[in-house]
This record gives sequence, C-alpha cells and structure tokens, in this order.
Amino acid sequence: MRRMVSFVFVLLLCPMLLQGDLAPEMQEEEPQAVIITVDSTNLRFSPSSVTVVEGDTVRFFWSGQALPHNAVESNEIFDSGEPQRDVDYSFTFEIGMNGTYDFVCEPHAAFGMVGQIIVEPAPLVTEENTTNESDINSTMMDDESLPFLSTALTFTAIAASVVAVRRRH
Repeated sequence: MRRMVSFVFVLLLCPMLLQGDLAPEMQEEEPQAVIITVDSTNLRFSPSSVTVVEGDTVRFFWSGQALPHNAVESNEIFDSGEPQRDVDYSFTFEIGMNGTYDFVCEPHAAFGMVGQIIVEPAPLVTEENTTNESDINSTMMDDESLPFLSTALTFTAIAASVVAVRRRH
C-alpha cells in the first residue's frame, strides 16, 4: 500500500515539474542594432548589404580611420553627416519604411564604397475583439494557471494518501 501511495504521489508531482514550475522563465530578447563598419583597406562598407525588419536600428560605426567616411542614403532618408574618421550614427527604420535603401560614402562613391539596406515589413500583430466561450475557457487554462492546478492536484494527492494510510491502520 505504501508503494502505491508513493507511486501516486510521484505521479502527481511529475506534471508540476514537467510544466516548468521550477524552471526559469524564458525572456524575449530585444532586437539588436545592425552595425555597419568600414573596411578601409578596400574602401568598402562591412557588411555592404544588410536585411532588417521595420523597427530595427542600423548603426554606422567606425573609429580611427585614416580617411574620413560618411553614409548617405540616395534619397536623403538618412545621412551620417560630413565625412569623418570617427562616426557613431544610428538610424531606426520605423513601421511603414519597408523597402530597399542604397547608400554611399560621398568621398569614395567613385571607388565603389556603396551599400544597401533591405527593410522587410514588421510581422503583423492581430488582436481579436470578439470574446466567446472558448476564449474564456482557453484564458482560464493558460500557462499561468497550470502551475496552480498541478500544485493543487499534488496537495490533494498528499491529503488522499494520508487519509488512505490512516484508514488502513
């Protein structure tokens, strides 16, 4: 009988462990800025082409260059300013700015110092405005309520085991 009570206790405790009550929660990562630097040996941007999503930031960063550089978009959407040896300029592509953006280093455009940024549309976020019974039920059984449920089942199993053992004796 004790083996059976122990087995029931372990069986009911396992779902709580498998549901992640004791596991650390995963955090969503913040999007990182894409960094474009200068390959001054070849007079090129590095990387020369990047793909980002609306809402992402592109950072133009170089320091201690022998020659001054800048990054200017062909339609003047962004401009890092006058050519300099040290640049730290960022531009964020807002929602609705998807498309292809070509840019150049003005003093070295004739040498092929050009780049391209491809901005993809941000993923669509949809919200449902209707509430029905299945939505209410799914809300009641979401991930946050399951740890409570498994904990309640565990304590119920312990209480039932204690009652069974006492009746047995």
